[in-house]
Amino acid sequence: MTILQLLADPQQRFGHQWSADPVAFGVCMTMIAEEIAVAQPTASRHLDILRQAGFITVQKHQKWSYCRRDELAIKDYLTWLGKELAPKNTTIKQ
Repeated sequence: MTILQLLADPQQRFGHQWSADPVAFGVCMTMIAEEIAVAQPTASRHLDILRQAGFITVQKHQKWSYCRRDELAIKDYLTWLGKELAPKNTTIKQ
């Protein structure tokens, strides 16, 4: 959740990224690891889980990997989750 929140506004958190525009290209995995204060392999594993779930995309460029939120996938998930958690029309016996 923290990573997705950080990536919601990449310019604010990662505007100092010199290797690529964090909004257009994504945020370098190394910078994400530094921001959440974990080792690079730990951050990579968490980011891979988010990628597999479809919440982020990862673009590789030279020796770096850049991450961006997939806003459509997140929106679709939130819509589905809202429907699943909504009260069902069931009668409760007393």
